[in-house]
Amino acid sequence: MGDFTIWHNPRCSKSRAARAILDEADVTFDERRYLDTPPTPAELEAVLDALGAEPWEITRLGEEAAKTLGLRTLPHDRAAWIAVLVAHPILIERPIVVSRDGRAVLARPPEVVRDLL
Repeated sequence: MGDFTIWHNPRCSKSRAARAILDEADVTFDERRYLDTPPTPAELEAVLDALGAEPWEITRLGEEAAKTLGLRTLPHDRAAWIAVLVAHPILIERPIVVSRDGRAVLARPPEVVRDLL
């Protein structure tokens, strides 16, 4: 188990940049390709708690799936939003980096990762 976990989408330039910062820092980390292995509701809840964020705050509202689901008008019910993000992980903003000690950042911009190092 690494010192960090990065919720990573290799197609995303911000995600690749955050991963590169971890590589350059010479720290151990696990790469979670969350599109291939979506989080469970409990995992997402834990990450949200570590971020100090609500699910609608880490949702990619510009994605087609968000428009189709009408997320801009969905009431802010935490459990309902978590269920949507688990079912549609493409909607989760990336990258998210979580430290083993329970701290986390949404690495936008990627340089925010340095706050965890």
